[in-house]
This record gives sequence, structure tokens and C-alpha cells, in this order.
Amino acid sequence: MKILLGVVIGGAVGFGIGYFGKCASGTCPLTSNPIISTIIGALIGAMIAMGR
Repeated sequence: MKILLGVVIGGAVGFGIGYFGKCASGTCPLTSNPIISTIIGALIGAMIAMGR
């Protein structure tokens, strides 16, 4: 349950970064695509949740 919560929160934060944090040139992989940033955020959230 804790890992799932970390994935959801991390994905939401990642989506927010990808959606609102637009890169001016479009070459920044984390901020130029909300899907990629959601996946990365979910992975980081899961890793943080497993570490505790």
C-alpha cells in the first residue's frame, strides 16, 4: 500500500512538472513531455516509498 501511494504521489508530481514546467527549446526530456515525467516521477516515488 505504501509503495502504491508513493507511485501515485510521484506520478502526480511528475505530471505537474511535465505539464507546467515547459522547456523553451523543447529538448529537456523531463519537462517537455508529461508522459515521460509522469513515469519518472512514479519510479522515484516508488523508490522513496520502498526505502523507508
